[in-house]
Amino acid sequence: MKVAIAGAGLIGHTIAHMLRETGDYEVTALDRDGSALDKLAAQGIPVERVDSADAAAMRRALAGYDVLVNALPYYLAVSVASAAKHAGVHYFDLTEDVRATHAIRALADGADRVFMPQCGLAPGFIGIAAHALASRFTEIRDVKMRVGALPQFPTNAFKYNLTWSVDGLINEYCQPCEAIRDSRVQSLQPLEGLEHFSLDGVEYEAFNTSGGLGTLCETLAGRVESLDYKSVRYPGHRALMQFLLEDLRLATDRETLKSILRRAVPATGQDVVLIFMTVTGMRDGQLIQEVFTRKIFAKTVCGMPMSAIQITTAGAMCAVLDLFRERVLPQKGFVRQEQVSLDAFLANRFGQVYEGSTLDVRASALVA
Repeated sequence: MKVAIAGAGLIGHTIAHMLRETGDYEVTALDRDGSALDKLAAQGIPVERVDSADAAAMRRALAGYDVLVNALPYYLAVSVASAAKHAGVHYFDLTEDVRATHAIRALADGADRVFMPQCGLAPGFIGIAAHALASRFTEIRDVKMRVGALPQFPTNAFKYNLTWSVDGLINEYCQPCEAIRDSRVQSLQPLEGLEHFSLDGVEYEAFNTSGGLGTLCETLAGRVESLDYKSVRYPGHRALMQFLLEDLRLATDRETLKSILRRAVPATGQDVVLIFMTVTGMRDGQLIQEVFTRKIFAKTVCGMPMSAIQITTAGAMCAVLDLFRERVLPQKGFVRQEQVSLDAFLANRFGQVYEGSTLDVRASALVA
C-alpha cells in the first residue's frame, strides 16, 4: 500500500517510521519544511517538498498513492481532505477540531473512498475504548473519559511540558466542548468543570477541553444520561491557563500565546500518557461500574527513542490504518472511531502499545 504522509513534524515523522518498519507500506513524507524533510530523508524515508496549504499542489502530489495520512495542524485538515477527495485517495487524520470533522464528514458523503478523521489518542483510541465499555451495559448512566499527556518530572509553575502540537493544545483550551447532560447533547465551556482525583498515589486535576469525544456524543445520544471528556493535568495548571486565556485575553490573540508557550515552556521526551475512564450503568439488573486505566511511558520503539504521546498518537493512527488495510474496517465513506473493535485494535501489532507491549511491526499477511 502506498501511503503519503502530509506533515513531517514529530507525529508525522513517527508514523513514517512505524509504517516503514513493517515492510507492508511504501511511505513518502510531504511537507513544505525543507529541514524537517531533510531529517527524514537522512533516515532513508522518501520525501517530497509540497506546500500543504496549496490544494492544487497537494492534489498533484497525491497522484499514484492509495492513502493520505494527514499529520498537519488542525486548521489545514479540511483543505487537505478536499485535496484527497479530488485525488481519489483514502483519507485519515488526527484532528481534534470539531468543525473540521463536520466538514470532512460532508466531504465523505457519497464518496467511494474512506474518510476517517480523529485517529489519534483523544479523539481516537479513547472513543474506541469508551464505546466498547458502554456496549457491555443494558442501560448506561454515565461515561467519564479523562486523558492527559504529562511530563513525568514537572518542574515549572505550569507543571507541564510541551509534548505535542501547540496549535492543537491552545485550540482544545479555547473551543466549546460537547457533552451529554440529563440525556441531552450540550455545549460546555472549556476550562470549566474542574475536578480532582488521585491515581497510584498521584494527585491530578481534570477540566473540560474540546474535541476529545470525537463523534461519541452522537453515537451514544439517547442511550446515556451523562457523558463528558476532560483533560488531565497536575493541580494548578488550569488556573494559570485561565489567567493567560481569560484575564490577559490571549484567547483572542493566539499567536502571542503560542509565542509565549514556545519561548517559556520546554518540550520533553520524558512524558507519560494517562487514560482514566469509568462507565456506570445497569447489567443483569445490577448497578455496575467498569474502570479502564492505562499509563504509557516514553521508550524506544523501532530503534528510536519516542515520547509517550508519539507512541500513543502515531500508534493509534497506524493501528486503524492497518485494520483498514486488512479490510476489518469499512472501505468507503465516513468512518467513526466507534466502528473500530477494541479487541481488534488491542490485538493489532500497532495497537499493542496500549497494552504496554513492545512494538513488533514485522510484515504480516494481508487478509483477503
